[in-house]
Amino acid sequence: MSTSRGRPLSLLDFVDVPQGLTAQDAIRRSVRTAQAADRLGYSRYWISEHHSFAGLASSSPEILIAHLAGLTERIRVGAAGIMLPNHSPLKVAEWFRTLEMLHPRRIDLGLGRAPGTDQLTAFALRRSREALTADDFPQQAAELIAFLSDRWPADHPFRSVLATPLVDTSPELLMLGSSGWGSSFAAANGMTTVFAHHMSPGLAVDALRAYRRDFRPGPLGDTPRVIISVLALATDDDDVAADFRAGWALQRQRIGRGDTRRPSSAEIREFRLSEEFRRIEPTLAGRVYAGPPASVAAGLTALADEAGADEVTLVAPTPDLEARLRSLELLAAEFALPGR
Repeated sequence: MSTSRGRPLSLLDFVDVPQGLTAQDAIRRSVRTAQAADRLGYSRYWISEHHSFAGLASSSPEILIAHLAGLTERIRVGAAGIMLPNHSPLKVAEWFRTLEMLHPRRIDLGLGRAPGTDQLTAFALRRSREALTADDFPQQAAELIAFLSDRWPADHPFRSVLATPLVDTSPELLMLGSSGWGSSFAAANGMTTVFAHHMSPGLAVDALRAYRRDFRPGPLGDTPRVIISVLALATDDDDVAADFRAGWALQRQRIGRGDTRRPSSAEIREFRLSEEFRRIEPTLAGRVYAGPPASVAAGLTALADEAGADEVTLVAPTPDLEARLRSLELLAAEFALPGR
């Protein structure tokens, strides 16, 4: 029988701005959370990249990474991810070499293939119809890897271009995905794969098993490594657990309607008591882990074992900051994290 103890835990932060708070409030909440995770022995703290979301403050993860890394001591800080089609590979390499210069051996660069927004905003980001419709992620990724490693084919036109500053260490490069595509790309290129179970729970296990089966060693890694991101909140308060489940359901519902605001605690509680949520709640089983710490830890461990995940990344978007901080403490104890 598997145990929760010893498996690394990390966090993914959307930098939510619940109704009634400001973007500055959201950043302060993230700082408190990152510092708590650092103290408790969590391995990584990641920021997502989203654009044109009124309820999120994560449009520039590269800036937030610098801020959070400067206010923590040991935890790795990074992006999950940088949506590479939105950017030039050279600029991403410059951002992350600069971050690595400032915080050696503490920077993660997770790559995503989606735009992290709607099509119109993606067009505004990329400024050309050709870039919007181009399906050239493998070429972009190859260029980014070459800029970060300073290894180019002899005849490549960018061979003389340097991604500066030149530093002795490199950010850890990971591949994100919520379908089999990202895991397949990671396997073919010797990369760590990060699967967004919180987005596509039904696809996770098969995609990650295929990743291990198809993994090919390469310059970025010689052994397969799997990280799975999961919606999870540990609490001994049944109302807090129910609010967490209802909050995620309400957020997803709003996004589906084109409303990118994040709900307040009061809005979540009103939704939780509705007939609509009573119909939705059964569909959250196996997708949202919320409840007593031992139960949540057991559920996360069983999922990680089934998916072959080496590490679990917690996703806990909630306006209740104290509940999130308490959850970090409870799960750190369940997983016996090496607190600092």
